[in-house]
Amino acid sequence: MPVPDAAFNPSKNVVAICGGVGGAKLALGLQQLLGDRLSVVINVADDFDHMGLRICPDLDTVIYTLGGLSDEVRGWGRADETWNFMAATKQLGGECWFALGDRDLALHVERTQRLAAGETLTEVIAGIASTLGIAPRLLPVTDDKLRTKVATDAGVLDFQRYFVERRCEPVVKGISFEGADTARLNPSVSAALSSPQLGAIIICPSNPYLSIDPILAVAGLRDAMTRSGAPVVAVSPIIGGRAVKGPTAKIMNELKIETTSASIAKHYAGLLDGLLIDSGDAADVEGIAARVHAAPTLMTDLPSRVALARESLAFAERLSRH
Repeated sequence: MPVPDAAFNPSKNVVAICGGVGGAKLALGLQQLLGDRLSVVINVADDFDHMGLRICPDLDTVIYTLGGLSDEVRGWGRADETWNFMAATKQLGGECWFALGDRDLALHVERTQRLAAGETLTEVIAGIASTLGIAPRLLPVTDDKLRTKVATDAGVLDFQRYFVERRCEPVVKGISFEGADTARLNPSVSAALSSPQLGAIIICPSNPYLSIDPILAVAGLRDAMTRSGAPVVAVSPIIGGRAVKGPTAKIMNELKIETTSASIAKHYAGLLDGLLIDSGDAADVEGIAARVHAAPTLMTDLPSRVALARESLAFAERLSRH
């Protein structure tokens, strides 16, 4: 059961814009406070077909995190995972650069079968989330093909080749989203953003360039966010000039962007009403056009995730009154 939050209007819904690990942590905190009043719009540009299976890393991270199945030690995948399938694949000389755990494999097989039977990705994810008892609506930003391409000093790489196989080592020159010009915004996302009960839009502290930008690249999403009239609050993924996890700071450095929360605000210019930054970066507000609120943003456990979610909602509530 969600824990009601007195600082946020209990009759209002929330839409979270979310990538993988960092975003999923905040989504979990929001789930604790909002339950089924939360819709999570999730990146699908990391998705790819591998070994005959449809793999959806960000969607699956959110599913495992909100379903209480995630591996908190490793930071990705399912808890209590075993690797017999990968060991046998290696023995046969198969591709092993992308690890598929035995428990994780079940989700990929189920999804692939249901997609082949004619279900949309949105329908598949809704069914799986319901089975796992996940109350919020988990919404792929689009059911169409959308893929991240990373231009590097080693050539243009598919996202998973850059991120997993090459471990983010090549220098990033640019990022593009194949299919963004034809991908249709998920109608369920449109409905969530146009609801008169929408009280806030939270951009989670996922990588802005690899996780949030592909979501925003889908035609109609930015306009729908603006038309909603709900305050848009982004949580900065930068703490003390560094990213907590992943290649955010590395990419910013390679693209000649300062690793500050001010740069994050500039990146989302024209979209934000407020930016939530870490308490330790409270002095880093110069040049930020949006209103700023400082709070602890490092999420190490469930209480800290709920606390950040509560700060985000309270900030949005204050913004809605201005």
